[in-house]
Amino acid sequence: MKVFALLLLVVVVQDVNSEDSCTSSLNLKNKPLFDISSFHCVSVWDEQGYILRYLQTDRKVWSFVISAPNSNSFIGMGFSKDGKMVGSSAIVGWVSNDGSSTMKRYFLGGESSAEVVPDQGNLQLVNMTSSIIAQNSTIYMAFQLNTQVTPTNRLIYSLGPMGRLPSPVNYQLSQHRAHISTFFDYNSGESKSKSPYGNLRRSHGVLNMLSWGILIPIGVMVARYFRQYDPIWFYSHTTIQSLAFLLGFVGIVCGFVLEDRLSAHVDKHKALGIFILVLACLQVIAFLVRPGKESKVRKYWNWYHYTLGRILIILAAANIFYGIHLGGAGTAWNVGFAVTLVAFFSISIVLEIRLWMTK
Repeated sequence: MKVFALLLLVVVVQDVNSEDSCTSSLNLKNKPLFDISSFHCVSVWDEQGYILRYLQTDRKVWSFVISAPNSNSFIGMGFSKDGKMVGSSAIVGWVSNDGSSTMKRYFLGGESSAEVVPDQGNLQLVNMTSSIIAQNSTIYMAFQLNTQVTPTNRLIYSLGPMGRLPSPVNYQLSQHRAHISTFFDYNSGESKSKSPYGNLRRSHGVLNMLSWGILIPIGVMVARYFRQYDPIWFYSHTTIQSLAFLLGFVGIVCGFVLEDRLSAHVDKHKALGIFILVLACLQVIAFLVRPGKESKVRKYWNWYHYTLGRILIILAAANIFYGIHLGGAGTAWNVGFAVTLVAFFSISIVLEIRLWMTK
């Protein structure tokens, strides 16, 4: 029994040691083509297990080893002037199923795969020093840069889709499944991965949630359940909806700006947002041309106004949840908005019952 426990302990220790980390020494069977024994080590992307080892090994040479779990995907490290992927240069590497490894330079000229050009960019690699090593389910990508100055602090890391490695025909990269933009201090080894344009993100999310997800439903409830307080209900309804429209418009503009700055691919979210804005504009136009109460077409106008408003609320709620998902805002935002909708729904049921009882 003691022997079995000892063997189990050895297996566990070996398994732990097989995981790459900065707390243990790096023992590679196949050594990189340059000495890495005195390199600094920093965890730069905890979510994906990316670790960066680096050192200025000569007056004009900076050496790097980026490691990540080998998930049958390419890994990339980019050097950017402004933290954006577009316009940056990157080193990308992968290990094929047959054990062969590939590392190439890329210039990220645009958002599409066709604009990510291999063997281009402003990174000057030191000849005969680049290598890729796969060991213990981890891939290590080692390279050296010839540079007159310290490399840019804006470092970008990317992870490709599983099982879709670049073809040796053209080495075209597929759209990455995850990436992160960081600010790296070479002196302290501190890597900050603060979400870019955080204030703009929050403004976009909060304004749209407040307008389309909260104020619009409140305005609808006022018009539906408080008509006995005429004309207060009418002025309250128009004021609330007008405020919601203005806030929502600003929120959507923030979304356009955010998409441009992040070079984000959010086509579905964007299309839904534009459609919701169009519906809101139609409601404004309908309000301006509404017929009089005694008009024969007033009931059709009421049906139109009612139906369009409900469609807008449903689509807005769905798009808000989708936006929370895209922004990675977390469970708290989902729960908070869901609780708000449940509260609105519960209040509406109570008021609807009261309305039918008074008829």
